[in-house]
Amino acid sequence: MINIRNLKEIQKIKQSCQIVRDTLKFLEPKIEPGITTLSLDQIAEEYIRSRNAFPGFKGLYGFPATLCVSIDEEVVHGIPGKRIIEEGQIVSLDVGAIVDGYYGDHARSFPVGEVSSEKLELMDVTKKSLDLGIKAAKPGNHIGDIGYAIQTYVESYGYGIVRELVGHGIGTKLHEEPQIPNYGNPNNGPLIKTGMCFAIEPMVTLKSYQIFTKEDQWTICTVDGFPAAHFEHTITVTEDGVEILTV
Repeated sequence: MINIRNLKEIQKIKQSCQIVRDTLKFLEPKIEPGITTLSLDQIAEEYIRSRNAFPGFKGLYGFPATLCVSIDEEVVHGIPGKRIIEEGQIVSLDVGAIVDGYYGDHARSFPVGEVSSEKLELMDVTKKSLDLGIKAAKPGNHIGDIGYAIQTYVESYGYGIVRELVGHGIGTKLHEEPQIPNYGNPNNGPLIKTGMCFAIEPMVTLKSYQIFTKEDQWTICTVDGFPAAHFEHTITVTEDGVEILTV
């Protein structure tokens, strides 16, 4: 079942979304060579709790941390630890928060210091593909229109779009119906209606879209070892189109 949220519920989701937005803004200047991924995680948890919210990921499905910190060929779900962030890397941060029983979810990829033009373009295309996917999430369209908008833009640059991982509905659970693939065909899938809330999150790879999971059972990487980027916004569908809740 796809939930249709009322204005009161959407406002609660928006509160959580503003906290995850602010968390990533707070972390951004700290993403520098020499800091550990665990340090970023600890800063994020402290910040979220200071806002009278709870980390949305910690303990969910057994995940041990507040942030997913994924570097270069790590697409998503990287577990924070002793790893030191280095110049030239892409660091993707994904974070969730809960306020009054409702989730917010947000992800961004960040360049560490001076990065290659190849990586900068990968991040730029990923971010723009998210914007296009969001624009397609208007009432009267179908879920397939979102994935089609993302896929066609990404593949026009020769990049890969991850198939196995998808966006999702969001509300009192982090992951609700519908699943929102980042690829697909127009006019396919459930009809998009006013009041639906989605997390849209393209995961784009420099070369092949094939992925595998590391032995930690969480960190998902590109098979070919080339880098990936990840951007995510939580949105709600309005009568006029879309409101992005994580800006």
